Amino acid sequence: MKDDKIEGLYTYLDDTATLLEENGLGTYLEGLVEAGENLFREEIRQLLPDDQVKVLKQTLEKVLQQEISPEEVRKAYQLAVLKGMKGAVQPHHSMTPDAVSLFISYLVNKVLGKRQDHVTLLDLAVGSGNLVSTLLNHATTHLQAFAFEVDETLLKLAFVNANLQKHELNLFHQDSVEPIALQEVDIVVTDLPVGFYPKDDVARDYELRSSQGHSLIHHLMMEQAIQKTKAGGFLFFVIPNFLFESEQAKHLHEYVKKETNILGLLHLPKSMFQSEQFGKSIFMLQKKGESTKQPKQALLAELPSFTKKEALADMMKQINGWFEAELSIK
Repeated sequence: MKDDKIEGLYTYLDDTATLLEENGLGTYLEGLVEAGENLFREEIRQLLPDDQVKVLKQTLEKVLQQEISPEEVRKAYQLAVLKGMKGAVQPHHSMTPDAVSLFISYLVNKVLGKRQDHVTLLDLAVGSGNLVSTLLNHATTHLQAFAFEVDETLLKLAFVNANLQKHELNLFHQDSVEPIALQEVDIVVTDLPVGFYPKDDVARDYELRSSQGHSLIHHLMMEQAIQKTKAGGFLFFVIPNFLFESEQAKHLHEYVKKETNILGLLHLPKSMFQSEQFGKSIFMLQKKGESTKQPKQALLAELPSFTKKEALADMMKQINGWFEAELSIK
């Protein structure tokens, strides 16, 4: 039954976005924003021919008659965004895969446990909001989330995504490498964009700036994240596997060791990527504080394919054992 709800919602989103695009009212992704707004306000708000409005109203009514959970909303919305991104030309329009988001959610819940206090979370490159909404949907404690996105279309998608899932998400339309007016948070989770950062005047204030030419945005964003994390707070980055192979890697490694305790590096399954050069990993850090200590043994592992349930369950058992032995987290 659940899949029927996801399929019904996806059909409504896809039909509306396609129709708006065909009528010259924006790109497919912009149409998705409008489709989400229509669903949130429970009305068709665009100026379209009467017969098209009638068709969209019928699809919308079907969706509104169903009880759809936040996770079902997220999955349907994600499928539509993925379709839109395939047609988009911007290279930065990409999404954290579902299995990766869910695995990071498990790791975040592991370090947070069932904390009763107020937990703040930051994503410095939220994109369409799939990763942060996965974390919010599966959190074992209440999270107050803050997120930055420089791309206006992606930001609008994240905004509608959060509204439809009834999430408390504070969104900022800003380049997160620039100075941000935000207090330190308990946890940072970011799927890092990769490439050169064009604003040399902004990069000048960073320890990880390049001595020649443009600085690397993924290095600057890691420094910003560490600076915006409370002492003892945790950071989870999705990083390219070549992160520590560049000319500036030594500088990055020294900075990370100075400011944080390196908890682990989990290589994502090779089967997820077209080739090894596009491979990624989850990099886990804890900002140094009075009661923190560097684990005797960092958690280093090659994750099995997320479709191999037994191998994955065995890996999670090993990871749980590591958390208990090294960080006293059960």
